[in-house]
Amino acid sequence: MAAIVIDGNALAEKAKQQVAGKVAEFSARGRRVHLAAILAGSTGAGELYAQRQRQACAAAGIEYELVTLPADCGPAGVAVAIARLNANPKITGIMLHLPLPAGLDATELQYAIDPIKDVEGVNPGNIGHVVYGQTVIAPCTAGAVIELIEVTGAELRGAEAVIVGASEIAGKPIALLLAERMATITLCHVATRDLGAHTRRADILVVAVGKAGLIKAEHVRPGAVVIDVGINRVKQPDGTSKTVGDVDFDGVKSVAGYITPVPGGVGPMTVAMLLKNTLRSAELFWQGK
Repeated sequence: MAAIVIDGNALAEKAKQQVAGKVAEFSARGRRVHLAAILAGSTGAGELYAQRQRQACAAAGIEYELVTLPADCGPAGVAVAIARLNANPKITGIMLHLPLPAGLDATELQYAIDPIKDVEGVNPGNIGHVVYGQTVIAPCTAGAVIELIEVTGAELRGAEAVIVGASEIAGKPIALLLAERMATITLCHVATRDLGAHTRRADILVVAVGKAGLIKAEHVRPGAVVIDVGINRVKQPDGTSKTVGDVDFDGVKSVAGYITPVPGGVGPMTVAMLLKNTLRSAELFWQGK
């Protein structure tokens, strides 16, 4: 029996509507949710992403401000912009577009963002809260993965959860959030021996590597929940490109119990989580006032 395909678009739309409702309630009380994004260096992809963010925020009633900096602004230029936004009482959330121009340390600059205003949940302070099981604001991708798993109704307590990929913004936070929910965690990476021996034990399998078709049907336990975080552009025989995940969707769909598609799975939910985190940051910011 084929796996149930988890509709990330539908779930994301529902989350966005919930955010919009809460934002409208705050607006009626004179409180405006206001996200500021910093874009250092002009790139077509970065500007397009910022435009889509603006549209998503507008649909949810969130005010959006894009702070653009020249590519040669240097670390001090970005740090000054962050400090200004941290101190601005009208700004309730801040994010830093990646990748940054050469010579800029993303981790160092993200550390400068006020943890309460850190809508991406990537400030080391917020990651630390996740480590200690006291999550305040979770990284967007990790939060999206958890929501996609939970919508299946899978029992996480005691479940075998295998995460393939150990990045700081995806694999590791996902592992921590699953551990917080009492799943038994295996975190696989480039040095893992016999990957399939681990993945075939998984009740919950999350793949976040960036390698097209890495996980095939023989890697998956029958009935498992499979969440594909990967986004890869691959060339087709006719010369066109196609977006695919890290999971061989067609093959794994015949084995798994639930599976996310690419596109249409984790991607739209990650955008929705940014909006949820933006609302969360505003609530935390106002609590301190």
